[in-house]
Amino acid sequence: MLMDNRLLPALLIALLLILQGQIWLGKGGVPTVIDLEMKIQEQNELNAKAKRINGQLNSEVNDLKEGLNTVEERARLELGMVKANEIFVQIEK
Repeated sequence: MLMDNRLLPALLIALLLILQGQIWLGKGGVPTVIDLEMKIQEQNELNAKAKRINGQLNSEVNDLKEGLNTVEERARLELGMVKANEIFVQIEK
C-alpha cells in the first residue's frame, strides 16, 4: 500500500513530462505551429499583392476593350505611331 502511494505521483509526473515534450518538441508542436502561421502570413501578403496587380490588369483590359482612345494613346507613346497627315516630333530632355 505504501509503495502505491509513491508510485502514482511518479507516474503522473512522468506522464506530464512526456506530454510537455510532445507539445514543445514533437510533430505538430508549438514551433511547427509558429512556423506555419508565419508561412500563412507571407502567403496572405503575396495574395494581396497579386490581387492588386490583377485588379490593375483587369481595369486596363476593360479600358482597352471599351475605348479606342486608350489603344491610340498606347500606340503613340509606346510604339511611336502617328496618324495619317501628322508629323511626329520628339523632344529629348
